[in-house]
Amino acid sequence: MIDLSGTWRAALANDELRRQAPLAGFDDADWESVSVPHHWKSTATFASVDGPLIYRRSFEAPTELTDSNRRWWLQFDGIFYQGDVWLDGSYLGDTEGYFAPHSFEVTNQLSAGIEHFLSVEVTCAPQKSRKAKRNLTGVFQHWDCIHPDWNPGGIWQPVRLLSTGPIRIERLRVLCMEANDRQAVLSIRAVLNSDTARVVTLGTHVGTDSDGTEHSSEHSLASGSNRVEWKVTVERPALWWPHALGTPELVDVSVAAVDTETGLVSDTRRRRTGLRQVLQDEWIYEINGERLFVKGANQGPLRMALADSQASEHRQVLSLAKDAGLDLLRIHAHISDPALYDAADEMGMLLWQDLPLQWGYARSVRKSAVDQARDAVDLLGHHPSIIQWSGHNEPIALDIEPGESLENRKRAVNMIGRFVALQTLPTWNKNVLDFAIARSLTKSDPSRPVSAHSGILPGPFSGGSDTHLYFGWYHGNERDLPAWLARVPRLARFLSEFGAQAVPTGASAEFMDPLRWPNLDWEALSRDHALQVSVMDKFVPRSDHTTFESWAVATQQYQAVVVRRHIEELRRLKYHPTGGFAMFSFSDAIDHPAVTWAVIGNDRTPKLAYDALRAACAPVIVVADRLPAVLMTGNSREFDVHVVNDLRTTLRDITVTAELKIGSAAPASWTWIGDCPADHVGRIGSIPIVVPQGIALGTTVSLTLTLKHPDASATNQYTASISRST
Repeated sequence: MIDLSGTWRAALANDELRRQAPLAGFDDADWESVSVPHHWKSTATFASVDGPLIYRRSFEAPTELTDSNRRWWLQFDGIFYQGDVWLDGSYLGDTEGYFAPHSFEVTNQLSAGIEHFLSVEVTCAPQKSRKAKRNLTGVFQHWDCIHPDWNPGGIWQPVRLLSTGPIRIERLRVLCMEANDRQAVLSIRAVLNSDTARVVTLGTHVGTDSDGTEHSSEHSLASGSNRVEWKVTVERPALWWPHALGTPELVDVSVAAVDTETGLVSDTRRRRTGLRQVLQDEWIYEINGERLFVKGANQGPLRMALADSQASEHRQVLSLAKDAGLDLLRIHAHISDPALYDAADEMGMLLWQDLPLQWGYARSVRKSAVDQARDAVDLLGHHPSIIQWSGHNEPIALDIEPGESLENRKRAVNMIGRFVALQTLPTWNKNVLDFAIARSLTKSDPSRPVSAHSGILPGPFSGGSDTHLYFGWYHGNERDLPAWLARVPRLARFLSEFGAQAVPTGASAEFMDPLRWPNLDWEALSRDHALQVSVMDKFVPRSDHTTFESWAVATQQYQAVVVRRHIEELRRLKYHPTGGFAMFSFSDAIDHPAVTWAVIGNDRTPKLAYDALRAACAPVIVVADRLPAVLMTGNSREFDVHVVNDLRTTLRDITVTAELKIGSAAPASWTWIGDCPADHVGRIGSIPIVVPQGIALGTTVSLTLTLKHPDASATNQYTASISRST
């Protein structure tokens, strides 16, 4: 392998350069030097342009060319978003799709001389029609939480020259179809490129270098590309488990393509995988036959400039998620860089993988979307951490400007009406594009559950998908969730988005220029930094606060309440009917300070909601029916108390104490002692609350719950105030 990353020359494309730049004698001395991999917006010269750019570099042919049995391949591991490639003035072909590698055979071109000239035109066109986008770049070109002027264009992954024998393994797909204590079955699919018709022996090794399962098979190949599939059974496997259930054991799968006639190894590939089985029924997951209530959060790109992401940054976020009690991160409407998936495999963190589609797309993207669904499986299918594919996030073709408040009543009514229509009626995005993507995913990967889209409500033409409910932000009050889930239980199957925005504090908030309070640049914060000013004012009004710090802390306190109480309600509905959740969202992009729904800021400082998330996601919690904000004098109600146990062991003789305090009156208390089975939620009793007449208005009522056990402890508290009955 020869790495062609490093210093390239780049210039903004025009028709003259398109004609001249691919030629060997072209002088690019006055072009800008750039370091590949990169995004062109990260270079000062191109920070204000949207491309396309032409990249160029020279290199010398490898000395191994004297071996006539070797074939050479030029591979681009990632181009954002489209590329046209020339070598020595000859056009090699084009690429589309930012996450999949693309390669071209260059054996003949390299053999023609020593010095060579590589030229690539890279296009990542701005998506001017948000309702009919043509680039499948997901959140990178249309999202609230990324700067609206960002363009991810560039050669963002390494460029390499690869050498093989007469047979090349072009693609290798490794899927674990079934796994239990007795055996695991791997389904392997390879695309082999042969220079002529011949017989190949494929040797497969599963395990360590010194031990494992061997498999060998012969196949006849035609000249060109050939698809070959086979299965390997591993006896008594060491299973991969998510961290909540066990140890994430990993194994290597090595495939060697051997020319049967000569006995020489022509090419090899290795994939690290885990032997595990995933099943899902009505959004309830089983891993290796073990049911798991999934506690998760959405995660956007760690950086807008994905090329700059570091493996240590992915591990940091995964560790923070694990420490918060999360089992899963939903990779929200994008495919990340390879380090994320390797780290998740090793740490036992589950991933829900969206394809990079969000909101509305043009009809012309259907074929490319289907092809890229297959590419995603080839690229990521071997990662045991991925337990779910989702084709398209919120396939609603609406054009809302970043930070738009919809305060104009007529526009707001039109938008809401269109949203309802797009949710409930058949549309091209939802019913044609998404189902084509889902078919491609299911055909390519029958080992995992597939959802065509995310965020579609049940309606007359659809049973709906996983649900996005923003009570206490986009609609209603944060206390409305339980009643809605009771009215429409299908909404509770899997909530994959909910939450509220919160403002960072301290040094994390410097981008907001807090010393200007209250005269901040609200328009810029709305457009460039995601703050939804009018929505925030509904729940945490600026007018109630004399200082920036007071307002910022109040927004974090509100976000913490929304996160904790939503999660507690969903956990109380564990398996009946809720299979889990993924709150929105976990951490911001490091290179984009913003006011978002994330509980971790761009500088990795936790907000107050991070502690609330950790408390709500503890393995064992105690919860009660939530007290209303106001209790009326003279009224009496009963409030049920539940214990939720996610541990795989029964908790015997747990003690739960409830203490009710009304103002300065002596508290009343209740105690329950009993067992809570493993992986169970159970009602343990109820608390009658009677508010006598004569209690002063505004008096605080508090209900405190305490759970004690040698293997678990938990507390919870609910408050209300007294109002006169009417």
